[in-house]
Amino acid sequence: MSDIQTVHVHMNGSNIDEEQMGRAAEILKAGGLVVFPTETVYGLGANAFDASAARKVYEAKGRPSDNPLIVHIADADELDGVAVDIPDGAKALVSRFWPGPLTLVLKKNPDIPDETTGGLSTVAVRCPSDKIARSLIKACGFAIAAPSANRSGRPSATRYSHVSEDLDGRVDMIIDGGDSAIGLESTILDMTGEVPVILRPGYITREQLVEVLGTVEYDEPGVVHDDSHPKAPGMKYRHYAPKGELVLIKGNISDTVRYINKLTDISIKKGDAAVVLCHNDTRERYRSGTLLSMGERGADAETAVLLYDLLRRCDTLGADVIYAEYPTGSVIMDALENRLLKAASFRVLEAPPPKQRSKRRKVIFAEGHGNARSAMAWALFERLYEGSDIDACSRGIVVQFEEPLNQKTEAVLISNGITLEGFTSVALSNDEINGDTMIFAMDERQRQQILHRFSSANDENTFLLSSYVGDDLEVMDPYGGNLQVYGICYEVIRLSVQKLADILMEL
Repeated sequence: MSDIQTVHVHMNGSNIDEEQMGRAAEILKAGGLVVFPTETVYGLGANAFDASAARKVYEAKGRPSDNPLIVHIADADELDGVAVDIPDGAKALVSRFWPGPLTLVLKKNPDIPDETTGGLSTVAVRCPSDKIARSLIKACGFAIAAPSANRSGRPSATRYSHVSEDLDGRVDMIIDGGDSAIGLESTILDMTGEVPVILRPGYITREQLVEVLGTVEYDEPGVVHDDSHPKAPGMKYRHYAPKGELVLIKGNISDTVRYINKLTDISIKKGDAAVVLCHNDTRERYRSGTLLSMGERGADAETAVLLYDLLRRCDTLGADVIYAEYPTGSVIMDALENRLLKAASFRVLEAPPPKQRSKRRKVIFAEGHGNARSAMAWALFERLYEGSDIDACSRGIVVQFEEPLNQKTEAVLISNGITLEGFTSVALSNDEINGDTMIFAMDERQRQQILHRFSSANDENTFLLSSYVGDDLEVMDPYGGNLQVYGICYEVIRLSVQKLADILMEL
């Protein structure tokens, strides 16, 4: 495709540049291509009724011509102009969800050319809620056919920079309207059969559709056969993919972290550039590779907004392999899972349960009275590896009499969902230190105390926790501090214990 002098314009929904919008409309009327923002992802627009313009879309994207385009309209009352025999269920959905991220597959109006629908007798149509998108459609006076504004097979564009990277010099105009609010493409629902079928999950969930229609089936994710025509974008060809190999790792989070650490180490030793897509709460537990966060665990809507930008950043980083924690959440989990599975070409590995690397059978966390820092470390270790065969405990180096759990320690643990009912401090004993034991002191002064007080303790079984896991600073002594100080101490111990558990347990 020959280079085009692409015009770049910038605006936002609350301050639409009417002059530039008119210019964009004229380009589309003349059969040109305009990229514009929507609430889902950026769209590559052409006159939906112009067969020649539709062919230009496929050429600009490098997209197979049997992959249908989604037709965008400005208002629901324009639906009759692009579709016929509209069922009552579709009308009910339009009333409920338009304008918004829902695409309906209906029988097409004969005025829509085959080039727009990929040769199908059906048309995929939606009414976007983005103000710039709707303003552009109204300025044109006709529906706009617009797939996602990216080169075919690449992650969809949710930012102006993504569009410029892929399509500058291949389209007539790019409208920068800021970052996409949702970040994943619309839900596509086929309304042409006896039972409505979700062809592509999105922000509008199956549960929401069932509330309106009663029954909705879900098309199993996968790839349509080469000799068939997909009814919706993204069903047949490799989609959303970074250049490197993306692998999803599934399992409980501790097993997932350990497995990704192992796979990343192997990849780096082979000379591959490795990226890990993790979450905020696990970021500190990875020891190698370039780390990119998908946001808070379980916040699938947040992850969705970040996803395509992260996949593109993997390309910028030159990633040969990308290991990603399997997505979690409850808002748009189906949509997020769908995009990641397709981006990974359905490469999913189950994280195996751990085996104990060390022959040590007992871990002792030790400090002065054994009822504050060491108690926190013990409680966290038990929560992380409840099913392991390592026996962990908290011990005091100097215990004159049994003491209950430090009150501020107890408050911090409870605030983090941990209870130690009936806890009392126990003195460290020389008899329990043997070849199967590892002792972890909270600071170097206390480690030296242990080495001098207990004949069975030595440099082979008594360690400074922070040094053992590779941390630069010792675990601070919170004694005399307020609750906030104890909270900071907890966080430091939490990160150290997570690393320790990953070191002691291996695949």
